[in-house]
Amino acid sequence: MLRSFTAIFLLLALTSSQFSRLFIYAGFELNQNYISSTLCENRNKPELHCDGKCYLMKKLKQAEEKEKKQAQEAQKKNFQDHYLIRPNVSLTLPAYFIRKIAAVEISFKLPTNTFELFQPPKTYFS
Repeated sequence: MLRSFTAIFLLLALTSSQFSRLFIYAGFELNQNYISSTLCENRNKPELHCDGKCYLMKKLKQAEEKEKKQAQEAQKKNFQDHYLIRPNVSLTLPAYFIRKIAAVEISFKLPTNTFELFQPPKTYFS
């Protein structure tokens, strides 16, 4: 029983963002008398027969701007996820590409006389 209520609540929460205009229209229809008498910008001009439609249009415009902003944020997030964040890539080479250098032992002789000029040994690599 609790699971079914939880599932229904989650479904309604997910779909409520998709039906925001429907909720605005429903709220307007249910509260039209209150909106036209207190919230309407043209309540002092009865010849316009606005009856709160200006308030409805303002709310619909706000909802549309909010949806556009959310879409831009989602698009920006997707761009960052796909293009700016790259996974770590390591390059591994097969063993036959790596050239092995054989170490050759080089003989080294210290000078016997301190007046001799020191010359480093010659290196030989195969």
